[in-house]
Amino acid sequence: MKKLALFLLLSLLAAPVRLAAQRIKGSDTVLPLSQALAEMFMQSRPQATVTVTGGGSGVGISALMDGTTDLAMASRRIKFGEKMKMKQSHHTPCEFVVAYDALAVIVHPSNPVKRLTREQLEGIFRGKITNWKQVGGEDAKIIVYSRETSSGTYEFFKESVLRNKNYMSGVLSMPATGAIIQSVSQTRGAIGYVGLAYLNPMVKALAVSYDGGRHYVAPSVKSAMSGRYPVVRPLYYYYDKANEARVRPFLRFIDTKVARAKTLDLGFIPR
Repeated sequence: MKKLALFLLLSLLAAPVRLAAQRIKGSDTVLPLSQALAEMFMQSRPQATVTVTGGGSGVGISALMDGTTDLAMASRRIKFGEKMKMKQSHHTPCEFVVAYDALAVIVHPSNPVKRLTREQLEGIFRGKITNWKQVGGEDAKIIVYSRETSSGTYEFFKESVLRNKNYMSGVLSMPATGAIIQSVSQTRGAIGYVGLAYLNPMVKALAVSYDGGRHYVAPSVKSAMSGRYPVVRPLYYYYDKANEARVRPFLRFIDTKVARAKTLDLGFIPR
């Protein structure tokens, strides 16, 4: 009997340990990074299952509060009200910085304007500047695109660029970053903003000045890492403290050499 018990114990120890399936949901900005890291994680651990879906930072945090996701992706910090709701239901939200991201202001490639100050951007997105000729461009109406209010990118841009002032009433809200890219690429007078990782030849990124026009810096991984580009933010995962053991293997993987290299390759700044 002792030999049989020892055999069963050794068999259990030798059997592959199956990691619990993990669900990740939220920010469209963090989405491509999470998808790539999840794929690498599953390749290195065939017993793991990770599903990743977008929808926006607010959607991800709501899913965390509802218990329908294990990790909420967010391009903004969790709000006080959201944190209180979780605590009232006896859950403790924990914060993990996945990476850092530069936010790029984009226009149609044919637009001759190459740079704008923060004050000019504020004027445009608040509806005070309505024609490109007011900022050195052509005599053409400015068409303003923004993310929807549930987006963390929407809130970060409002905080950093608009200094917490309201967007113009006529702003065109887009449900996802890809929709902003597509809209700006098809509209000559358009302007919008996206995470650096989403930049492509369909749009043109502008250099930005946060010191009244003395220095302009174009968005890039290099300028963001050096601290020269001013519109940079952390990107987050949020999880329930009670669920920490479940998500810990994936969070640890993010700090590995291969994961950090992939983060940089995708246009994000490693943590």
